Amino acid sequence: MLKAFDNTALDRAMLLARETLEIEADAIRAVLGRLASDDSVGRAVGMLLGCSGRVVVSGIGKSGHIARKIAATLSSTGTPAMFVHPAEAAHGDLGMITADDAFIAISYSGEAAELLSILPIVKRMGAPLIAMTGKPQSSLAQLADVHLNIAVEKEACPLNLAPTASTTVTLALGDALAVALLDARGFREEDFARSHPGGALGRRLLTHVRDVMRSGDAVPMVTADVPLTEALLEITQKGMGMTAIVDASGRPVGVFTDGDLRRMLDKVQDFTKVTIREVMHAGPRTVHPEQLAVDAVAVMEEFRINQMLVVDADGKLVGALHIHDLTRAKVI
Repeated sequence: MLKAFDNTALDRAMLLARETLEIEADAIRAVLGRLASDDSVGRAVGMLLGCSGRVVVSGIGKSGHIARKIAATLSSTGTPAMFVHPAEAAHGDLGMITADDAFIAISYSGEAAELLSILPIVKRMGAPLIAMTGKPQSSLAQLADVHLNIAVEKEACPLNLAPTASTTVTLALGDALAVALLDARGFREEDFARSHPGGALGRRLLTHVRDVMRSGDAVPMVTADVPLTEALLEITQKGMGMTAIVDASGRPVGVFTDGDLRRMLDKVQDFTKVTIREVMHAGPRTVHPEQLAVDAVAVMEEFRINQMLVVDADGKLVGALHIHDLTRAKVI
């Protein structure tokens, strides 16, 4: 059964929450201050940029959790990386590491036995070693080619035992490395989208018109000399709320929509005596199959239209796009 908080316990909880955030913020500011007179981050970035393989990040316990996050952030921002558990590495996973890789070892004490047991082998391979520790004189720091100091004055834990401020600093410094590498590599929004195809940004930047357009028999089209009634039948059968009007070579010369029909109901008495040429909108908006779907969205929004025609490089009709197609594809 959950114990109900009284006001005193609630006040205590709020106090500890504020103190935790203050301690961790102060710890990050302390690292920032050290960087003013320390070029270790710059040297680490240069080392990682020169790596022709992958960045291998390793740690155990809470440091291992942070190492996984750093590896994931690096990978998603243009620096191929992976996490290797040091204990598993000692039982065969060292085979995943090559001389072309760079190795980031994380241990606040700098004395994690699991890491220290594999690092001599990593060094013999020739892989450069970056250590993140809170103890510059530790065994791990002394082994490293570059040491990143993650020392904190105290942990946020009231007992000063549970890794809290130290893990926050480690994670923040890992983010700093990733962002510096991202910028140095010229990593762009499009690159980020390629590594996140399942997200909203990926869908917006990787989905092309050809991926969502209707094609073949699903495209409503008639020639300009057909009666309006035939055009209305085409609109009804294809279910796009419009039809393209094409010339003899298949190039669109106009478009007619449900909205156009409603606007002309009180003006035309006999639909059988009207050709589609007389009531169509000439010069319809078009888009190319290779354009991004978001470009089509922008045109639709600008001109307040729900459908667009898709034409190839020769201007021939090859597809049609409805706003609902874009919605289903989660482009909008």
